[in-house]
Amino acid sequence: MNTIQPVTAQLRLLGTTDLHVSLIGYDYYRNVETVDIGLSRTATLIHQARKEVNNHLLFDNGDILQGNPLGDYAASSRFWQQDSYTEDQANVHPMYQLMNRLSYDAATVGNHEFNYGLDYLQQCIAGANFPYTNANIYQASIEGTHSPTAIIEGTADTWLPPYLILERQIVDDHGDIHNIRIGVIGVVPPQIMQWDKAHLEGKVTVQPMLEAIEYWIPQMREAGADLIIMLAHTGYVDSEDTGVLSENAVLPISQMKGIDAIFFGHAHKLFPGNEFAGKQGVNLKRGTINGIPAVEAGVWGSHLGIIDLNLQYDNHSWTVQSGSSQLRAIYQREQGLASVEADTELEQIASVPHQIILDHIQTPVGESDIPLYSYFSLIMDSAYVQVINNAQIWYAEQVLADSSYRHLPILSAASAFKTGGRYGPQYYADIEAGEMTLQHTSDIYNYANTLCAVRLTGAEIREWLEWSSGLYQQMDLQSTAEQALINPDFPSFNFDVIDGITYQINVCQPPRYHPAGYILDEQARRIERLCYQGKEIEDDSEYIVVTNQYRAYSTPFANPDGERVILDVPVENREVLIQYIRQQQVIHPAADHNWSLTLGISEQERLSLPSQPTITILSSPDAQKILSAYPQLSYSGINGEGFAVYRFTL
Repeated sequence: MNTIQPVTAQLRLLGTTDLHVSLIGYDYYRNVETVDIGLSRTATLIHQARKEVNNHLLFDNGDILQGNPLGDYAASSRFWQQDSYTEDQANVHPMYQLMNRLSYDAATVGNHEFNYGLDYLQQCIAGANFPYTNANIYQASIEGTHSPTAIIEGTADTWLPPYLILERQIVDDHGDIHNIRIGVIGVVPPQIMQWDKAHLEGKVTVQPMLEAIEYWIPQMREAGADLIIMLAHTGYVDSEDTGVLSENAVLPISQMKGIDAIFFGHAHKLFPGNEFAGKQGVNLKRGTINGIPAVEAGVWGSHLGIIDLNLQYDNHSWTVQSGSSQLRAIYQREQGLASVEADTELEQIASVPHQIILDHIQTPVGESDIPLYSYFSLIMDSAYVQVINNAQIWYAEQVLADSSYRHLPILSAASAFKTGGRYGPQYYADIEAGEMTLQHTSDIYNYANTLCAVRLTGAEIREWLEWSSGLYQQMDLQSTAEQALINPDFPSFNFDVIDGITYQINVCQPPRYHPAGYILDEQARRIERLCYQGKEIEDDSEYIVVTNQYRAYSTPFANPDGERVILDVPVENREVLIQYIRQQQVIHPAADHNWSLTLGISEQERLSLPSQPTITILSSPDAQKILSAYPQLSYSGINGEGFAVYRFTL
């Protein structure tokens, strides 16, 4: 008796995420060509992956419009007033010029898409030859916002289509052709309402990601979706790691019914990858989270995410029988070699905007009489961070001079943004003394943040610093083993240096806060000798702290009750830096050493230790050239990821 064989097919899903305007292999901060970033190289992996299978789709998971000087300049009208643009290029953002050639099937928005405002974003999306979806951003009503009930019940209007149903044909394993309906849904962290409040307030409102997904997935099934692909612009954290600062929801998303594959991002990590070993719900061998194939493809086009699904047709619909994911890299870091050549057609398309931005970033703004490095800015005060704080205080003093806050001391909080980490051993600032250009100011402040100031008490500033000091792992004075100082799970851009006060950070004490913002140890205190003008700061004393809108509106340590912002100006922090340098003409941003790390012991106690603690940090191999200025540091070799290991004596 003949048995009817089931109809089966393979479907390959390809995905990019967090491209951040990385068109080609070029680092606009260092002004050098590179082979480890760029969509023009990812494109070669896309072509290869498509050739290997009959059925494939390509998606993007957001954050494509911001991330380097090209993205910032493209948001200005001056960028488009170029004679070198052809008529068909004049109204299409450079990212979409490349993505259109690659024939993406669908995309969703990331949080950084909103950095330049809704009007600009809508203009950009209009240039895409593929559809966009987002399920948790809603149009604001005439009254200001839709009520939560209207959103939950689905009577509010979404800002983009909440989902897509892609009508495609698929070739089965026997060569026959069938129709298939592929549902695509996207979400973004609700924190965009704080991060880009000035652009979004009163125009849109955002629903929690899980609520939106829970509502719309049944709607997608009713609309005939055979499969549902999740484009989640959010990262992964273990459930016990969630906290007041968490914008990462992939784990609970993977536990929701009805999702067949997940593309995620936002955190710029690599999944499947060793960083996720042992994490809840993770199967690295298959590349799944709670059984759902999932992939996170790094940043700047460094990797292509691939999800392969095995499908079966039954009862007039397709279902997923199994699936797995993988990453393919454009660059082999351990070997220091490119995996693929760049797509020459995309390189040619990118050549016009590339030349425009090269000409632009060479515009001089002033001079610095000392070099600015970020190599060791996570472990000691540096001129690299000092110049940001100097500029922010300078600007705020002018703006607040005639205000009711003029009697309060003005402090400034800033971070060292370029400090390696998951971005690699070349991701550091290295600016020689002499002429400073727009390129250099972007190298110092590479986010499109705008300036804010908050009013805080001394006690609240102490808590802010306690959270910030979670960057460091606790050192054990009795250990004879090497101890890595930096906590790899703490984003370095959350490590704020607050200038205008002095303090020490005791790294032998346990951290008070988890990186996500919740308390780990009520009794723990790392911040010591917190003083203003030589006197210990009193808990109820008041200060103005200049910062950026990201920190002011999304970090409860900078804005405990949501009512502390006293200054919110539509001027980028980087523009403040540019104005400061131009006004000074020649800057002298020597570190004032207002903060330092300590082991919290006396010299006598140190001498009584069985051995001196061996503390290590990672930085660029290039940092060896400045070691002579830092006798407390010594070079110890190169690790497997290309970082230099330095021993640090405290």
